[in-house]
Amino acid sequence: MGFSVFESMKIGLASPEQIRAWSHGEVQRAETINYRSQKPEKFGLFCERIFGPQKDWECNCGKYKRIRFKGKICEKCGVEVTRSKVRRERMGHIELAAPVSHIWYYKGTPSRIGQILDLSPKILEQVLYFTSYIVIDPGENTGYVKKQVLDEREYSQAVMKYSGKDYHFRAGMGAEAIKELLKEIDLDALADELRAELETTSAGQKQIKLLRRLDVVEAFRQSGNRPEWMILDVIPVIPPDIRPMVQLDGGRYATSDLNELYRKVVMRNNRLKELLGKKAPDLIVRNEKRMLQEAVDALIDNGRHGRAYTGSNNRPLKSLSDMLKGKQGRFRQNLLGKRVDYSGRSVIVVGPELKMDQCGLPKEMALELFKPFVLNDLVAKGVSPNIKQAKKLVERSDDKVWDSLENVIQNHPVLLNRAPTLHRLGIQAFQPVLVEGRAIKLHPLCCTAFNADFDGDQMAVHLPLSDEAQDEARNLMLAAKNLLKPSDGRPVTVPTQDMVLGSYYLTIDKAGEKGEGKVFRDAAEAIMAYQDGIITIHAAIKVRVTKEIGDVKVTRIVPTTAGRIIFNEHIPQDLGYVDRTDPDHQLDYEIGFKVTKKELGQIIDRCLKIHGTATTAQVLDKIKAMGYKYSTRSGITVAVCDAEIPPQKAEILAAADKAVSKINKQFSRGFISNSERKESFINIWNKATDDVSSALTKNLDKYNNIFMMADSGARGSTAQIRQLAGMRGLIANTSGATIEMPIRANYREGLNVLEYFISSRGARKGLADTALRTADSGYLTRRLVDVSQEVIIRGDDCGTENGIEVYEIREGNELVEKLHERLVGRYLTKDFTAPDGSFTISKDKLLDDADAARIVKSGVTEVEVRSVLTCELRNGVCAKCYGASLANGQLIKRGEAVGVIAAQSIGEPGTQLTMRTFHTGGIASAEDITQGLPRVEELFESRHPKNAAIITRIAGTVRFEEIKKTRHAIITADDGTEEMYAVPYGYRPKVQPGDRVEVGDALTEGSVNPPDILAVKGEKEVQNYIISEVQKVYRLQGVDINDKHIEV
Repeated sequence: MGFSVFESMKIGLASPEQIRAWSHGEVQRAETINYRSQKPEKFGLFCERIFGPQKDWECNCGKYKRIRFKGKICEKCGVEVTRSKVRRERMGHIELAAPVSHIWYYKGTPSRIGQILDLSPKILEQVLYFTSYIVIDPGENTGYVKKQVLDEREYSQAVMKYSGKDYHFRAGMGAEAIKELLKEIDLDALADELRAELETTSAGQKQIKLLRRLDVVEAFRQSGNRPEWMILDVIPVIPPDIRPMVQLDGGRYATSDLNELYRKVVMRNNRLKELLGKKAPDLIVRNEKRMLQEAVDALIDNGRHGRAYTGSNNRPLKSLSDMLKGKQGRFRQNLLGKRVDYSGRSVIVVGPELKMDQCGLPKEMALELFKPFVLNDLVAKGVSPNIKQAKKLVERSDDKVWDSLENVIQNHPVLLNRAPTLHRLGIQAFQPVLVEGRAIKLHPLCCTAFNADFDGDQMAVHLPLSDEAQDEARNLMLAAKNLLKPSDGRPVTVPTQDMVLGSYYLTIDKAGEKGEGKVFRDAAEAIMAYQDGIITIHAAIKVRVTKEIGDVKVTRIVPTTAGRIIFNEHIPQDLGYVDRTDPDHQLDYEIGFKVTKKELGQIIDRCLKIHGTATTAQVLDKIKAMGYKYSTRSGITVAVCDAEIPPQKAEILAAADKAVSKINKQFSRGFISNSERKESFINIWNKATDDVSSALTKNLDKYNNIFMMADSGARGSTAQIRQLAGMRGLIANTSGATIEMPIRANYREGLNVLEYFISSRGARKGLADTALRTADSGYLTRRLVDVSQEVIIRGDDCGTENGIEVYEIREGNELVEKLHERLVGRYLTKDFTAPDGSFTISKDKLLDDADAARIVKSGVTEVEVRSVLTCELRNGVCAKCYGASLANGQLIKRGEAVGVIAAQSIGEPGTQLTMRTFHTGGIASAEDITQGLPRVEELFESRHPKNAAIITRIAGTVRFEEIKKTRHAIITADDGTEEMYAVPYGYRPKVQPGDRVEVGDALTEGSVNPPDILAVKGEKEVQNYIISEVQKVYRLQGVDINDKHIEV
């Protein structure tokens, strides 16, 4: 069996004859290896007669040894003299005493056996596992029908009544009965019958069922497989060396799980043979047959039916299916994933002293990784005469070796990767710097891209070997060149935490500080004054600035603070924050405002657009150093007294209590219903919580440590401050309903026991959600990549005139995505002229920020742009329809795999999306809006949403009527035609009587089913709907993704 070269493979069912033909002998005993002689038992699962000798060219009894007896079969022990590796390819078989069904074909969804016989899986299970009888031959005038299911009592009555040769009545149970039914099937006749039935049926559900059955029948006809082969008479036994059994030191054996499963099958099969030979009572035989069926099920797919068989340590045994499926299966683990040389992994620690494109590599690890290069270098430089001597030097860690290593790693980048690699920034290249110790050092600004933190995360290092690989790493993958996120084109290397805090601290100004109002000769003098303690870092001062503009020296006195002078030293002074054409401000410092995380992001964004990546990488390093230095100097810290409780809290709580008791009084007197009481209760306490937090915000000093941390965006948020110093408020239980017991305390006051218990629910739910989310979003990414990996930029311009309309997306009153964002980096379908004719933009110009701003300013609300949805290339898409690559803002190049980038960009933030279903305030609204990940999946798979909205197919005015106890919405068009839609109770109408609706408008609340829009409004509208809906989910969770990815 030479499998080294083959073009393709086809999988089919194996017939019993085929299985016997593969086999070299029948396995008759459940024994494996004789524990005394250590030799395989005869006719057992490792038998040498069947599977071949254990030692090369040697039979079992030792009569024939040596290659010269090749091919001889020993008369004494019956073993063929050949190579032992035949034990990897020779199969055996087990002859079953009773047929059993193959679990894949009966238990899969849809059940193939069930489809061909037109039986429901439930009935099939009853028959196969010996609880019901099925009629095989109803005979003549017995009143029974073929394939009718009978229980014990009905069967015994039928047998007493209709046995005998006049009636020919036959019924059976188990796989034998099913096999007989399958054998009788004439596939051609069945296919014709189904086609004829299809033509006469009009019911939708029934048609779908018939089509599915026809699919299976056709598949059988074309492949030449027979239906009865889905029931097994013979089971193949895979070669023994693929399911090995090895002796451990203690004399015990470690064995593959398959051996256990095969042993079960053989033992039960032998016991059944014995019982049949002894003519045992029917009941006992039936029980044994059922057990045999279960043993075979477990062998093929353990745990699919009933409880999984477990081994000695209560671990489910790994069946044949488990060997293939899933992440640990044969395909994904061994065929698609490989281990590689020249790689290592270690814990990461922070390296604030590194530059943007450097990483610290532990010396020992670097030596091991670069060993071949070091050996080569040692020999080339003449330090050692040959490779063998060089190896000895390396083993001894000679001093010369380290010099050589330093030399070798110059300009040889390494790749760092942190699992899980959710998007392409999960692998980046760095220039290695040797460090002591055993931990990899990572630049703090690279953490965001890898999603790494320093609480014990590990990273893997890989070494690009060939020159091409090194070039690629240097030019495309260096961390300093990947400053933008491919998902939305924003900078990914925005300083965080300490760096933000330091920048914030430098740029705040404080009234009444020491030295306020002083004027200095130049920046240097001001800094000197700060260092000597004459002014503080936040004091408002004035500084004389002199610059040469052209040939003229210009001098101005500009207002600033010492901190801002320091901050501006490293920031390019042409980012557009200051109007340099205004003579009063032409010498002002670029950054003259308080810098929070958001502003830092904008500064870096502008710097990238104006100065490119090289300068930005340097600026980032400077901001990093400055941020760390001054956040340390600031001495900002958190103490209990920083959480200042607002004095108004007590009266707000008292007022809320009063309001609640009033509601309860109304409820006890029967003025309001329970649901109204509940709703008012929730509203009262939510308002109280908000009042406390607004009092808290008013009360907090803006130089309060905790407030500064949250305000700068370094750590924490107002919501967290509210819990520290305000009140925790109402908490939802695990199912999302609000618990009617507000937590009045905050963490500074401390919770009492009851409050503590209530809040533990939220914490647990948070943890459980996170675990579930990660797996789901990984699976979503995998499916998206699967669909979109073919989408590649194949051409420069397909020349299409078509495009899609873009407009701003809103959710209620909330703006989800601006028109400006949807225009940048696109091409127009036709030249754009402003409504007032003041300017035109060519359709051959890639829109940048300025163009988009001009279009929006001109007052246009909808613009048609080119999109991959309307690209006319046969396979792949063209560069113009895609527009700019988000990773660098330039037009995308040919050959870029935009499909995979899109899939990663949508999947990667998936983990941040919440899993939960949102309850809109208790029971007040009847339907849940599925949000987060499940909603995204629902949209991409165009599933039917739960409680889908009803949409109208015509335009006109609405009225509601009761017809046959159901509410109906009736729409009257302008020409008098009417359409009726049933609106079940529980659906909340979105329109009022007398409203005017357009084609495709939703009449009720809830998500619209995409196929409905397709039917009513056509393809473009569906595309727009899906894009805007997916955007709503991500944006409301604060995640930005570019439309392009969703379009792909």
